Formats: sequence, C-alpha cells, structure tokens
Amino acid sequence: MTIIDDHGVRRGRKFDQVLDGARKVFLRDGFERASVDDIAREAGVSKATIYAYFPDKQLMFLEVARCECHRQTEEAEASIDGDVPVRAALTIAAERIVEFLLSEFGQRMFRIVVGEGERFPGLGREFYEYGPGLIHARLVHHLGCYVEGGALRIDDLELAADQFAQLCKATIHEKLIFGMAETITPDMADRIVHGAVDMFMARYAVGG
Repeated sequence: MTIIDDHGVRRGRKFDQVLDGARKVFLRDGFERASVDDIAREAGVSKATIYAYFPDKQLMFLEVARCECHRQTEEAEASIDGDVPVRAALTIAAERIVEFLLSEFGQRMFRIVVGEGERFPGLGREFYEYGPGLIHARLVHHLGCYVEGGALRIDDLELAADQFAQLCKATIHEKLIFGMAETITPDMADRIVHGAVDMFMARYAVGG
C-alpha cells in the first residue's frame, strides 16, 4: 500500500530503504552529482521503485533533510517532556543544535545547499522549510509555553527563536564555513551551549 503525505512524498514498504540509500549518496556526492541510478544501487531497489516514491530528485533530497531534522526534534522534545525548568530545556535545545551543526550530516547538507543553490534556485528556501524551519517552529512553540507559564517574558517569539539559534552558532558557524571544524573541541562546544543559554536567560527570563 502506498500513502501520499502532506509533502507530496509517496510512502510504501521500501520507503525507508530508499531514503537511507538516498541519504548516503547525497552526503557522498552532493545534490547535482547524485544520480537516481546510484541511489537505486545503494538502496538495493529498482529505479522504478525510486520514482514510485519520489517524482523528482529535489523532493528526495528535501525529504532526507526533513526526516533528519524531525528525528533530532523528536529526540530533543522527548528530553523536555513534562515540567522541565526553562534553563534545563534551553540547555537541551542548545546541545542539540550544536550537535547537529557539528555532525557530518549537518555540515555536508549546509555545504550542498550553499554550493548548489545558484544552479538550483529555490533549493535553499525549500531546504529551510523542510529542515531548519521545522526546528524553528518547535522552538517558537516551546518558548511560547514558557511565556504562558510565566518563566519567560517575550513579545516576539519568532525573533527570540532566531536569536537563540544564532547564539548557539557563535564561533561554530564561522569555523565550519572556513573548514576549521577540527578546532571545535568538546570544551568549546560546551562553552557555547552554556553561553547561549546564559545570554538568552539574561534577556528574557522573568526576574533574570
């Protein structure tokens, strides 16, 4: 049985198998050089099976990004499920964001989107909506819950969510752009996480 989801992706028995193959090939070859033949070979399925689930390569690439960001978001939200103090929740969120930025997946996807965005107009915008935009939306939701609970005072949730994400990129983003990821030590990542939380709390915590 094949099901078509809200993103126009058809899902069936071999969907996860196809997606895993696509993930490996995109990370290895980038977007333009990744071929349907290579993806079918990596996934151990026919090209007909690939096209049965994904009408085009761009949708397949975006689904890889969406699924990874969805997985990361679900794991983070599972850690803050229940009555978790705001500082603890923000620390978990910051750790996840930094972990994603430093991951092979996060670095490769960023380079692919930036490097090939000119040849494929709209890829960056759609990638944001499928991936980072999902994380942004969940941040807005959770920050709103803490505002309603009286722990935070925020007038512009959209801006605050973007500010928090940018604080988590401090130092890291520039080093990744210039290929210096190896210089980001665990101690540095920890300093960035706690610095982001401290600054955000100083600005938005009630009584902070």
